Amino acid sequence: MMIQTPTEAEALRAEIAALAARMIAEDGADYASAKRKAAKQLLGNQKIKGDVLPDNEQIEQEVREYNELFFGDTQPQRLLQLRQLAARLMTEFERFNPYLVGAVLNGTAGPHSDIYLHLYTDNSKDVVIFLLNKDVQFEVSESFGKRNESVETLSFMVENEGVHLVLHETDAIRNGNGKSTERANLATLQALINAET
Repeated sequence: MMIQTPTEAEALRAEIAALAARMIAEDGADYASAKRKAAKQLLGNQKIKGDVLPDNEQIEQEVREYNELFFGDTQPQRLLQLRQLAARLMTEFERFNPYLVGAVLNGTAGPHSDIYLHLYTDNSKDVVIFLLNKDVQFEVSESFGKRNESVETLSFMVENEGVHLVLHETDAIRNGNGKSTERANLATLQALINAET
């Protein structure tokens, strides 16, 4: 399938975004894998140009529309519950400078969404000790950030909800871990909750 015109590319991009949004809303897929699976489903094994793939903002908008259309009666309450739990967790982790990120913050959270908090501390072991003292069983994973620095994530369950604490050095709080990461402190989250109730 050769894409001849910009409008064909736009139509394909919109179709990929809509299919990826369904995968995210229905199955809890992450944006990157949903985008890849949607493109493969629509185009097979063809080599895909980068400009044909939708960006995360376009997919996020499609997720919002999908949620309104198919989960309009349940999604707002689900979002509120997740935000309230996130606020309680942020209060508990206050000394680690918590910030909420992801679907719970941007309003696209659905039945499969987890809570993601970025914590900022000079010693990640302090967070581990804090969890151990609270008798929380957690898993540790490691990924690499934009500057190839190691980023540790502690994952556990609270009230049957997945929670992921992404640990950063205190200095990283100033630059927000990259300009593309939307984040909110407890006061901002509380304002969102108050607006919903």
